[in-house]
Amino acid sequence: MTRTVPQPRSSPDAAPGSADAALARRYARELGWAADGRDPLRLITGESFDVLELPAEAGHAVLRRGVRTGPVLLSGTRMGLLVAAGGADELPGLLDWLEWAPLAPDLIAVGAGGRVTAPPLPGSAGGSTGAAVWLRPPEPGRGPGPALPALAGFGSSGGGAPDLVRLVDAAATECHRVRLSHARSGVPEEVLARGSADQPLAFS
Repeated sequence: MTRTVPQPRSSPDAAPGSADAALARRYARELGWAADGRDPLRLITGESFDVLELPAEAGHAVLRRGVRTGPVLLSGTRMGLLVAAGGADELPGLLDWLEWAPLAPDLIAVGAGGRVTAPPLPGSAGGSTGAAVWLRPPEPGRGPGPALPALAGFGSSGGGAPDLVRLVDAAATECHRVRLSHARSGVPEEVLARGSADQPLAFS
């Protein structure tokens, strides 16, 4: 089946010959991901993927645990775990079901209408994307579907996709551990809260 890739969206803020415009074209051509074309370039969430955002310290711990993930990006002190579109809507219910809801306030979701800073793709000179980098880059030529963590239906294997429930459980666990560690170290609560409130990956 031939996969139709949408054309990159134009924006008055992205000069046609700029590095950001070239990066936006690569995202559209190779992955089918839409970007808003602004400076810095941002990928639009809720269409091809959503993002679970958490402190980088907790995110690195999740990766060390060997939990299966999709693409992973790092922007400043926050990490973004890409999940299947619609995953952001599932996060509150999953946290409740896993009994993590009141204990992992630093784990947030960026879904429909959101934005994440677009890191340069491998082999790209990049643009004005600041410190955003891919820790686990997406694979060109692969559609977002099976590669991204998603909920598996009852009696379904999930089609080989990483399991969203396991990923959320691991992410919430590590967010809680980081918060406890900082509390023991005397890091003020408002500093921890500021990390999630700043949300350098997310823009509405």
